[in-house]
Order: sequence, then C-alpha cells, then structure tokens
Amino acid sequence: MDNIRPILVVILIFIGVLLYQTWQADYGPAQQELNRETQVGPAVDVAGDTPVAPARAEIDMPAADLQIVEEATGEADLIEVLTDTLDLTIDPRGGTVVDARLVNYPVAVDQPQDKFRLMSRRPSDFFILQSGLLGPDPERTPTHKALFSAAADRFELQPGDDSLQVDLVWRSPDGVTVTKRYTFRRGTHAVELEHLVSNGSEAQWSGRAYSQFQRGEQADSGNLFMVTYTGGAIYSQEDKYQKYDIGDLGAGKLDRDVVDGWVAMIQHYFLGAIVPPRGEQQHFYGKRLPNGRGVIGAYSPLRKVEPGASERFSSTLFIGPKLQAELEQLAEGLDLTVDYGWLVFLSKPMYWILEQIQALVQNWGWTIIIFTILIKLLFFKLSEASYRSMANMRRLAPRVQAIKDRYGDDKQRMQHAMVELYKTEKINPLGGCLPMLIQIPFFIALYWVLLESVELRQAPWILWIEDLSIKDPYFVLPAIMGASMIVQQRLNPPPPDPVQAKIFMLLPIVFTALFAFFPAGLVLYWVVNNLLSIAQQWVITKRVEQGAKA
Repeated sequence: MDNIRPILVVILIFIGVLLYQTWQADYGPAQQELNRETQVGPAVDVAGDTPVAPARAEIDMPAADLQIVEEATGEADLIEVLTDTLDLTIDPRGGTVVDARLVNYPVAVDQPQDKFRLMSRRPSDFFILQSGLLGPDPERTPTHKALFSAAADRFELQPGDDSLQVDLVWRSPDGVTVTKRYTFRRGTHAVELEHLVSNGSEAQWSGRAYSQFQRGEQADSGNLFMVTYTGGAIYSQEDKYQKYDIGDLGAGKLDRDVVDGWVAMIQHYFLGAIVPPRGEQQHFYGKRLPNGRGVIGAYSPLRKVEPGASERFSSTLFIGPKLQAELEQLAEGLDLTVDYGWLVFLSKPMYWILEQIQALVQNWGWTIIIFTILIKLLFFKLSEASYRSMANMRRLAPRVQAIKDRYGDDKQRMQHAMVELYKTEKINPLGGCLPMLIQIPFFIALYWVLLESVELRQAPWILWIEDLSIKDPYFVLPAIMGASMIVQQRLNPPPPDPVQAKIFMLLPIVFTALFAFFPAGLVLYWVVNNLLSIAQQWVITKRVEQGAKA
C-alpha cells in the first residue's frame, strides 16, 4: 500500500481472515458435525436420492428404493440440446440434466474450442440436476428414475428463433400423461421447467413436483490465499442469503418452508439455481447421501387433479455464470451468490463503478488502473497526512538514533526523551499508520470484487496478460510490485533496530513471492497504487525536508 508498515499490517490482517476462513472450512462446526456422522453412522434416507420429507409435512414418498442413476441406462439415447448459451445433455431416464457446457465460456484462453463444463456425471466433478413428481402411487408419479420419451435426440435453437422447447413424455398404465418441458430462450442461461399433468384416468391424481441438485463432495476452489466457496446456498425473505455446505446438508440443517426464495449449488464464477414460482410456498431440503454426495432442492405443495383435468407445475432453472445483471432480473437476492462476504456494502458500489468504467474503455486492465486512480484521489488527503508524518519521522531519524545511543538499556528514560522529542516537534509517531488502517476494508472489498467477478475471467489487458483472473504467467507484475516496495522503503524512515531493518529488507522478496500467485488483476491494482504512492510520497518528503532546511 502506501508505506511498508501499513503494508505489513494489511497483509497480516488479510492473511488472518483467509486463514480463519480456511480453518472454518476444515475444522469448523459443520465439518465437526460431518466427522461425528461419519464415525457414529448417520441416519440414511431409505428412499435413496429422493427428496427428504420432514415429519410434519404431508408428503407421499415412493415405496421403491430409488438408487442414484450414474450411468446411461441404454434404454434410450441421451438427448443433446444446443442453444446460443448452453450445450446440455439430458438423460431420458428421469429427464435429468447430466451434462452442461457454457457455450460462451471456454475452459482456458488457449483452449477456445473447449467449453467450460459446469455439470457432469464424471465422478471427479459429479454435478447433476434431477426433477420429477412425488405422490401416493409411484406408478402414477414419475420421479427422476422414470423413463421418458422425446421426439428426437437432438434439439438446436435455430437462427432467427427466440426460443426452443424440448418435451419429454411419460405415461402411466391407467392413462395419466406427464410432459416434462424445458423451454430455452435466446440470450439467457435461465431455463423454464414445467411438469404438465394430464389426468386421462378415471381416478383422482395427487402429487407434488420437486427439483434438486446432486453434487459430489468437493473442496473449496482456489488455494490458501484465494479460497472460494463451493456448496449449497439458499435465499429466503426472513434470513436472506445463507450457505449450506455438504456437512450442513448432511446434518439436516436445511429443512424449511420458504416463499419467494431459491436454492442453488454454487462455485467460483458459476452456479446452478432453482427458482420456484413467486408467491408459492415451497419446502427447501438438503441431505448427504451415503456415497458422500450432497443434495439440495425444493418441492411444491400437494396438488390434486380430477379425471379429465390437467395441472401445471413450474419453476425456473439457472445454469451459468454469475453475471449480476442477469441474476438480479431472475430472482431477488440471486446476485448475492457473487459472494463479497461481510464487506458487501463496499464491494457492491465498487463493482458498479468498475462496470461503468469498463463500459467506456472496454478493457478490464485499464478499468482497474482508472479505478485505482479514483481510489487514490478519494484517499488523497489521508495519504498526504500519512506521508507527511512519515517524512517528519524520517527527518528526526538521526535524533531518535542519538537518543537510543545515549540512554542505551535505560528504556524508561529513552521513552521519556522520545516522547518529549515528538511533543516538541509536534509529531504523532502513529500518524503514518492510522490513515492507512482506514483503507484496509476498501482493499479487502476490492480483493473480493476482483476475485468473484466472472467478467474478469479470461479478460485480457495488454501484451502477455491474457487473463486477469489468474497469475501473471511471467511474474512481471509481481516483480514490479517488489521493486516498488524497495523504492518505498528508501522513502520511509529507516528502522533503528538492525534486526528489524533486516526483516524489512526481506519483505519485498516475501511479498513478491506471495503475490506471484495472486490474480494478475489484483497485482495490477497494487502495482499502480504503489507507483502513485511513490510519486505522492516523494513530493511530500521533498517539501518537508526543504521546509525543515528553511
């Protein structure tokens, strides 16, 4: 930041926060509960991977033991759906989404032909979307184990068309027809899901619809210094945004009725979400399967359909990137999956400002540079006070050293003499640090904005920086940052303690190695901030020194 001591304070606080988050993920209450379940043996839902019904709710569970469907059954070909945003694979067995690739998001800059795979049945990154109907008679309510049929095994959104409809049909022996309908629309990652029930039998039909994500147990993404959450999340009007990792789901912590909310499985940059109809009470549930996978979902109230009548169950799915504008339009609070943590009140305005700058310059690297200049202007006066204090401390450094030499081991007399010196010169020795402490929350907030914003994923700047969301491939920016820290050390008062001086000499090397693995966008911010700080501090130091000579 603006001098070496505040940098040390910022880094220590910052690393402390990240270490605490990592410790919570590994050893916190949720993980302890999960460990206890593993040792003692959790109560397992005998219905396999069907929704768990609380005792107080009126729900009819299928009698059959529904096992997890991990491989294609061979009874029907998989169905491919291609739109301008999604490339999905749907298994006719249950109409389950078993693979989802994002058309506009390559795996890497150097692999533009390989699209990012958000959902998959591979054991290494297992993540699927299941849906179906539940009722008192399993033969009349198709769950995600039932076999549907479709008119074709490939559907594609054609040029000029704004929507694509994919119908999967199931029929009961007594004449109940269920159509599972996916509706895709151009320009969006939202998908409409409907279960259309047509009762052609002679008896009343009753049941409810459910949708759920099933995901393999995966560690949070990132590394020790860039931890991002992977797991479940919900939104309710009462408690707003809440996260439920697989340990929480296994402990039965999610089991509640919600109106106007949503459930999701989220990860860095991307998510899958289920948004029920507004105004309708849904039951949100979660659990952990014996194989370690987590399930989070929602089911609707029980409905009855008379002979000859029909009924429609509907919800909206989202399978895609955490684009805040798109998420805000889809459901209240869904944009909170872009998780800025407890500094969201700072991060949100920062993101908005960055977005406005980006709309003008169309380059996220220059956007970060312009934003850094604006931040520097915002804290110009605070920085000026800090640099003036540091310059005065630098000017008094020889006199401070003389006091230390004079009193030697007499700490009390030495401290008294130094206090008198500071009082005479009207200098606050803490004046260089306190203004910087105010800036710490802003830096941490910006860190989360740059880390969480999918817009920076694979966003180029200039020359060798082709992706601001990953480390500098040639470590040029970290090297410049380390060099700027050395220059800043030359402008600061030298530490009187030789041991402390040696430690400060090592700090640029330590921080260069640390920031070598940070996203290039964040290092770019720090480099520009350091260069501006050096210029401002150099001018102020020269003025103070010239004023003292006069």
